[in-house]
This record gives sequence, C-alpha cells and structure tokens, in this order.
Amino acid sequence: MSQRRLRRRGANFTLGAEQAEADRQLLRSAFYESDDYLTISDKDDHRCFLIARTGSGKSAALQQLEEDFPGHVVRIIPEDLSLQYITNLRVMRFLDDLEVSLDPLFIALWKHVLLVELIRHRYNVNTPAAKANFLTTLRDRIRRDPGKRAALDYLEEFQDRFWVEADQRVKEITEKFEEKINKEAKGKVALPGSVDASLGATSGDTYSSEVRTELADRFQKIVNETQMARLNKMVKVLDEDILESRQNFTYVVIDDLDRDWVDEKLANGLIRCLFRAVLDLQRVTNLKVIVALRTNIFEHLDFGHRSGGQEEKFRALALRMRWTATELQELVSERIRAASVNLDVRLNSVYEILPRTNQTRGDALEYMLQRTLMRPRDIIAFLNEALAGSGRGECLTWEDIRNAEEAYSNKRLLALRDEWKTSYPEIDRIFDLFEGVTLPMSADAFTRKLDDAITLTGDPNFRGADWVHSLTVRMWTHSEGSWSDWYGPLVSLLYNIGFIGCRAGSRSDFRYAQDFPDFAERTRNLESITDVTIHPAFQLGLDTRIDNSRR
Repeated sequence: MSQRRLRRRGANFTLGAEQAEADRQLLRSAFYESDDYLTISDKDDHRCFLIARTGSGKSAALQQLEEDFPGHVVRIIPEDLSLQYITNLRVMRFLDDLEVSLDPLFIALWKHVLLVELIRHRYNVNTPAAKANFLTTLRDRIRRDPGKRAALDYLEEFQDRFWVEADQRVKEITEKFEEKINKEAKGKVALPGSVDASLGATSGDTYSSEVRTELADRFQKIVNETQMARLNKMVKVLDEDILESRQNFTYVVIDDLDRDWVDEKLANGLIRCLFRAVLDLQRVTNLKVIVALRTNIFEHLDFGHRSGGQEEKFRALALRMRWTATELQELVSERIRAASVNLDVRLNSVYEILPRTNQTRGDALEYMLQRTLMRPRDIIAFLNEALAGSGRGECLTWEDIRNAEEAYSNKRLLALRDEWKTSYPEIDRIFDLFEGVTLPMSADAFTRKLDDAITLTGDPNFRGADWVHSLTVRMWTHSEGSWSDWYGPLVSLLYNIGFIGCRAGSRSDFRYAQDFPDFAERTRNLESITDVTIHPAFQLGLDTRIDNSRR
C-alpha cells in the first residue's frame, strides 16, 4: 500500500463522525441497510418503538428513512412541543401529589399533536385559505356520515389557532385545562387555607385523607373529560378520508425523547402516554408512527396499573436494535468505500486497512470488535483512534491498534458514564472502585467490590446514594437471604449496561449483555456465577491486570 493511500486532500483518513447523523454527506453515500432498518421502513411491520443503546444507530436510521421516502416522513421534535413547560407547571405537580392520573390529558395532547401535524403535512395547510380549502374538500367527502361531520367540529373549535405551531397549540390546550382545575379548586369544597389561582402555594400532601380523596375525585373527572370523543372520531377520519390510499402512506418519526427533564416522573408519564396514543393510532392503515427511545429510558417507564394493562403490547411492538459482527464489518466497509473516494486507490473493505490475520495475534477486526459493545459508534471510534495515531498514511499495524486502545478505552468509559448518569447519578464512582483490579475476579473478590459500592451510601457527597440503596434494600431489610437476593439487582445493573461479564465455571466463556441480554434476569444464572470480569472495552481505561493462570 502506498504512503499516500490513506491520505485525503492533505488530511488523515477517517471513517467519518462517530455520530452518523452528524455526518450527513457520508451517511447518504455509506448508509448500511441492516435488518433492523428494513424492519423500521417496512410498512406492514407493526413494530414501532425503536429501543436502542446510545451509539446503536437509531438516529441515523431515522434520518435515512427521510432520505428514502421523501415527502412521506413527518418528524416531530419533542423540544418544539413545550413538554418542559407542561412538566414544570405547578398545577401538574399539585395533581400528581393528589395521585390524579394525568394520562387522559397527556394521551389527548399527543393525539392532537399527531393529528394536526399529519393534516398539515398531507394538505400543506399553512395559510387560512389552505385551511378553508381543506375543510371544504373534506366536509364534501364525508357529508353522508353524521359521526364524521361531528368530528370536523373538533377542528372548527380551535378556529385559526388549530394551524399555529405545535408548541403554541400544546400550551393553549394545557392552559385551558389549568383554568378548569383552578376554577374547580375555588368551588364548593372547603379547602384548608387559601388556594390561589395557580395552586402554587399548595401541595396535595398538605390535605387530610378525606379532602385529598374528594379533591382527587373532582379533578379526575376534569382530566377524564379531555379524552374527547370527537378527537377519537377524527382518528377514523384520518384513516378513511385523509390517509385513505397507499400512495399517501406516511411515517411519523419522534426522536430525542431522552433529553433532560425538569420532573422525571411527569416526563415518564408523558412518554408512556405517547406509547398509548401510538397504540391507538395503529388502526390507521396507511400510517406508521416510529418512536425512538434510549434503552435506559424505556426500562424506567412505569408500565404499572396506569398503562391500562398494555405493557405486554408495548413490549411486543418494541424493536431492540442489535448488531452482529458481520453487520458491523459490512457497515465499516461501506464507510471505507465512501470515505476513500478521493484516495489514490479505492478501498472496498475494512480488511484493506487492517494488519493481516495470523496465528499469533488472530483477526484484527475480531480483536477490535471484542472491545466494543457491538455498536457502530464503538467500532468507528476505535478505528478512527487508530488511524489518527498512526500518522503515516499507511494501513494500520498491530502496534497502531494497541497504542490506540488505551485512549479509546478511556473515552468509552466516559461515554458509559454519560449514557447512564441521568438514571444513576455518579455511577462512575462505582466504576472507579474496579481500577487496578486483577481479572478475572472470583465471586468473593467481586462481592467485596460490591460491598465497597454499598458503603458509598454513607458518603454525604455521593449523589448516587438513593439508587444504590434501592438496589440493595434487601440487604438492609432481610437478615435471611441468598447472595442473589442481596446483590442481584446491583449485579444485574452492571451486567446490563455492559460494564461486566460473568461466567459459571472456569471452563466456560464469559457472557456479556450484548450477546446474552437476558442472562442477569434469571436468579439461577446469578447464583451460578463463579468469575466476573470487566468488559474488554473498559479494561485499559481502568488499568486492570490479567491473571493468565485464571484467564
């Protein structure tokens, strides 16, 4: 390979940005159609909840969907919906304190947003004249159906405000709801103290149980009324008269629901209700609403009694993005083909820039993949790190890969912290406890590290005390119990996020979450653990040692 082969216009050759959606030009020419992407784009496949770890390619897949189906994809950006405004309203917190279910309101809000955006997109409604023309055409089409004619009254109720930007519509509906609650709060129930117009000075917890029950009942009736029958009838109109033909098939994409929220509990309620709204909209034949959500957010949604017993349906419609070694090989090869357009020699495979396989060191790509969580971002980051460190403009050597591994490992450890720190504050304090350990660890040695993690709850500066305590509560409340009873939840967390691997018996292989996602969910598996290791992606970042006699 020539000295110039891996140089492009004077710059070092790379595989592009680790976030594919941030490198639009390369993504457009090098997008890899995985089986998961084919499922997402399949109009007849009802799986619509795209659940994936950070760096798994979900945002890139949704961006490609817009490229492949121009004019048939509606993207709804949560940040444009004033959802932070809703969760930060004091009246919402007041009702939540009273344990009033806000689900009917939230479901109605989501249906309203989806309905309006679909109509605006389908008929290009962006002026009063376009709105009038749309209503005239639709009214003429459904004139023989009294139920559908009544549904159109729902559109007329909002008049011109129906067509304003989504955040304004959400605020208006929410403000009207707030007015009703405040009016009811000043009604006939004798409230202790005074309740001002915003309910801001009052918490639902300040009332006696009798008053709480009466208030909750009255406010729940108001909330339930927001699930208007005319809104549901409009969904029927959407199915039969707006998206009535296959040529009008429309995808709705909702991504970036994993931003930081003011109130996590209310935010989870909003997301859960989005799932229920999407479930209801599945009866619209020529519509597919795709909701992308990070794995950690999905697992923390409360699918309890408030979900209407639909948890099984939600999970049946979830597509969990996972990658095989073959798919990742083909993905990076596609990127190399696209990125090498301006090189002296065209490259077609990742193996053209890697050292040859030999009996001593093995397969270089396999070595690198073993140090990833089997996600596109990981392998791209590793290859880019090695290419940047090489600096010679030639294909990589084993020395380049080894030299790049420590920096790559440090960055992956930081990325793991950032991925989970919202749900588990200061989880990196747990990671740091394993710095310098000798691997693999026996079950006893690993347990001692878990004990060290648990003792962090006594540190007043440790912001993760609540979640660590909740995962180890049985240790404090049950004097009798097995190892899995006491440590199981914490072990499951470290396994499921990909930080550790486990094996049962020195002759067996270590198992990791990317290959065996359900391993830590079974008590018998936890009880059979004899050895634990840190995932190879993080070993150099933690400066671990390898005991070859127990390897």
